[in-house]
Amino acid sequence: FKSVTFEDSLFKNCVFEDITSLNTYFRNCTFVNTTFYNTDLEPYKFVDSKLINCTFFHIRTGCQISFDDDYSAYWIYFVNFLGTLAVLPGNIVSALLMDRIGRLTMLG
Repeated sequence: FKSVTFEDSLFKNCVFEDITSLNTYFRNCTFVNTTFYNTDLEPYKFVDSKLINCTFFHIRTGCQISFDDDYSAYWIYFVNFLGTLAVLPGNIVSALLMDRIGRLTMLG
């Protein structure tokens, strides 16, 4: 699940298995006879929800990688472009020095 909010929902006799959720919340939901297996659904994601006869097995914890909605490929390419642009003056200077003092001397 990515950025899903369930509100006023009833989950009865459900099995949540191998679920990774980013910014997913359950608000005012009711869970009856529900099993959570190998998920990262932690208690803070259940806002004002009722858990009746529910079991949790192998809860995943730790840092989950998340990319916000405003984190797009544009920024990845833009930062890469700025890094390449920062190297440009050094490349120009080394090319001029190579022509002036010679390739073998520059290599040495």
